[in-house]
Amino acid sequence: MDKPLIAGVDGSDPSLRALDWAVDEAVSHGVPLHVVHASRWEWYEGHEPSFGINRPSVQVLSDHIAASAVERAQRRTSAVKVTSEVLSEDPAVALARLGSEAGAVVVGSRGRGELTELLLGSVSLSVAAHAVSPVIVVRGHEKNVKGGFRSVVLGIDLPQEATLAVDFAFREAQALNASLTVVRTWRCPALEVPDFPTAVHDEHQQRATAQVEEALRDATAAYPDVTVCRKVVEGHARTVLLEASRTADLLVVGARRRKGHVGMQLGPVNHAVLHHAACPVAVVPHA
Repeated sequence: MDKPLIAGVDGSDPSLRALDWAVDEAVSHGVPLHVVHASRWEWYEGHEPSFGINRPSVQVLSDHIAASAVERAQRRTSAVKVTSEVLSEDPAVALARLGSEAGAVVVGSRGRGELTELLLGSVSLSVAAHAVSPVIVVRGHEKNVKGGFRSVVLGIDLPQEATLAVDFAFREAQALNASLTVVRTWRCPALEVPDFPTAVHDEHQQRATAQVEEALRDATAAYPDVTVCRKVVEGHARTVLLEASRTADLLVVGARRRKGHVGMQLGPVNHAVLHHAACPVAVVPHA
């Protein structure tokens, strides 16, 4: 990772938590940190709502949020260069666009004004669905967010689609001095049939194991110092990954985006981990 990290901030507690995580991430990789606050304050130009918001006052608030975030980052470390930018743009659109210039985009799980019962905010979900760069949603328990387990988990599917996610996970494990657990699940509904042949079970297991080895071949040679544990199990990917996230500092998944009637969509496993993982989640787009 040699491009800068981008941290999206809006002054909310989840975004400041994500900012702290992004600062530590930038230190680990030795890259600059670019703090971005985007808001749609220009929409108020020429209008005077009853609650008194106008363009100058909202712009002042935006400038204050960005400046406070930079000050917070600089108090946390002096080891990285921190810059900021205020944009009069929809935050999800802005962060997804800027992702093309970044090593990764870091966002909080919810933003200012999100309903407290939401597990994941609309901006975070939209950025994860549309950015061309990896997107890291900082969520989960305090020990996981603070790197208390020294463990990165990578979920993979088909080896030909996993290259970017594999490389990202290995780089993270090396930078964080963490072990890497690679998870590959497989399903065979016929297993529920009585007297299911053991040989067929073994065939599925062996095929999945071979796919893991194929996916990891280049990365294990490129990162020989990273300790790797393979976990090939029968089961639902979302269930296994969520369980693995409980003792992880970062969960990395690939994103096989598909186009739907509402635009780009993430798959069900992506949604499950983004909403429920016990640790920060990195979504890495397939090539």
